[in-house]
Amino acid sequence: MTTLEREPHTDSGQGARIKKKQDPGVSRAEGWRRRGPLLPALIFTIVVTQIPFLFTLYYSTLSWNLVRPGSRKFVGLQNYVDVVQDSVFWQAAVNTVVIIVATVLISVVLGLVLALLLDRAFLGRGVVRTLLITPFLVTPVAGALMWKTAMLDPVFGIVNWLLSPFGVEGVDWVSRFPLSSVILALVWQWTPFMMLLILAGLQSMPRDILEAGRVDGAGSFQLFRELTLPHLRRFIELGAVLGAIYLVNTFDQIYMMTQGGPGTASANLPFYIYERAFLGFDIGQAAAMGVVVVVFTIVIASFALRMIFKTFTGKEEAA
Repeated sequence: MTTLEREPHTDSGQGARIKKKQDPGVSRAEGWRRRGPLLPALIFTIVVTQIPFLFTLYYSTLSWNLVRPGSRKFVGLQNYVDVVQDSVFWQAAVNTVVIIVATVLISVVLGLVLALLLDRAFLGRGVVRTLLITPFLVTPVAGALMWKTAMLDPVFGIVNWLLSPFGVEGVDWVSRFPLSSVILALVWQWTPFMMLLILAGLQSMPRDILEAGRVDGAGSFQLFRELTLPHLRRFIELGAVLGAIYLVNTFDQIYMMTQGGPGTASANLPFYIYERAFLGFDIGQAAAMGVVVVVFTIVIASFALRMIFKTFTGKEEAA
């Protein structure tokens, strides 16, 4: 037997080293072959998101008012100092947090209840499911106008008509309760999303586990608390994080229903940034506010998504 024929058997370490040297080239080529179709989407994403963000960073270092020609000058971090000292900005930040927390919590609870009902077999379940999904398919502007004019109008609103037997008449809900009115419209729109996500989690749950629990004598509430809810935890967390990331950018409902008023009672951060940029024409300070909001959103979303992905990975490894 020749030396070349004996080497794979006698010198396995050398063969492993040769294979190790060859693998990176093959895997790199395979990696580029897989990433190639994604490059146009990646380039498009960079062009429409990162380049405008770089311009926003640049504008945030300028003192620039559009109605005062020649006012454009470099001021460094002064705009960020002004943002920190702006009490209206912090009020808008509080309103943003209230809108996000209230909408997500109520939507998750209602979505969980509806998902549990739709998980049962009954006549017309497909039709009911389609009707419940419909609010999420309505454009935000149309939904906001519907709630403002058809539902919450003080004269012709359906809400006042339903409450009239209880002595509630002529209440201008949008003016008296602006933040609650916006939250109500957002809950109506986001509950179907939470319902679909939780329903997918329910249908992925093995039925034999529930049957084993019933055989052991567990009641419906015990099965829900000990088996169903822990299984749905990661789906609920994912829905809450995705909803919160989207709700940070809420603008349509506030603009169409309350215009941020009365005063700044219902203005959130995107709407306040819009006011500073397109009503106050202060481009520099509006850009600084936008950068602050983006940074905080990225930090919080990254932390939350990392925790959720760890939860999904841990569940898969345990399985």
